Amino acid sequence: MHRNAARRRPAHPIRPARPVRPARPAAGRSRLVAGCIAVAAVLGLSACGTASGALQPTTAAATPGSASPQQQPTGTAASTTAPATGSDGATGSGPAAAKPGTSGTPSASGTPSASGTSGTSGASGTPSAPAQPAATARTTSPAATPATGTPAPPPARPGTATKVIGSTASGGRTVALTFDDGPGPATGQILDLLAQYHVKATFCEIGQNAAANPALVKRVVAEGHRLCDHSVHHPQPFEKLSHDKAVYEIGAAHDMIVKAGGPGTEVSWFRAPGGGFDADNEHIAAGLGMSSLGWSVDPRDWARPGVPAIVSTVQQQLKPGGVILMHDGGGDRSQTVAALKQLLPWLVAQGYTFDLPAA
Repeated sequence: MHRNAARRRPAHPIRPARPVRPARPAAGRSRLVAGCIAVAAVLGLSACGTASGALQPTTAAATPGSASPQQQPTGTAASTTAPATGSDGATGSGPAAAKPGTSGTPSASGTPSASGTSGTSGASGTPSAPAQPAATARTTSPAATPATGTPAPPPARPGTATKVIGSTASGGRTVALTFDDGPGPATGQILDLLAQYHVKATFCEIGQNAAANPALVKRVVAEGHRLCDHSVHHPQPFEKLSHDKAVYEIGAAHDMIVKAGGPGTEVSWFRAPGGGFDADNEHIAAGLGMSSLGWSVDPRDWARPGVPAIVSTVQQQLKPGGVILMHDGGGDRSQTVAALKQLLPWLVAQGYTFDLPAA
């Protein structure tokens, strides 16, 4: 029995059960949950901040004082500021129809018109659609606006100079008298002298002087004399003017003289101030139906060298068919009037007849 009892004894001793780990305290679990929530919150705020930043330009564009994309002009401003070929300041860069303040003329600084506010001036950086401004600018350009009173002069064509006239229409023993810079205080006296000798002369008038003395222009026309365009303001050197400035000086003067002379008034010649002819201004004049008029005798009476000097210069320089340059405006012309009193009888005594310049 002892042996059986020994056989039933287990080979290994029975191990005691492992002790059960105590449950973690509630405070530790709370910290773990709080940490997870904090991480999730940080990630969520970062994502929200990115989305908010992406929307920021839209918010800024809608702030007061800035134009939203819907408020940006798409063509109106371009039509009011489209530069004309040639904006020329305060006297203008073209015929009377193109003077500052009329359609198609840019403002003095080239900035948008007063109708454009700070919200629509282009500061927002949003470009307008390219098709609209181009179409509007074409409708307001000077080329689309017809000039009033004067045919549109031709564009600049360098190298196409016309002939500058320096002889009479008939040639032979003839002479043409021309008077520049009027009408002025001496014009009436000169007209009286010419009437005594039955002489027809040519008066090259300053546009603004003609506009200020329409009665004298009408008298010149009524007594059978001829008119010549001598520019609006007598700028010199005339040949250095831009094409647009020359167009204005020649075209506007033509209109002023015609208006002062009344219906039917013709202006047959253009004389460049100081003789400053070039291919451009000669071509402009030709486009308005005027020949370019020079001279062959210049006594420089405008400088008031004295009556004897004026008379002797004419007598020495004159050849048959010559054109004499004198002045009835632009200052004191008492020496010119006195010299003319001597020259008219001398010319008759020399066998000269009085003619007009060639056309």
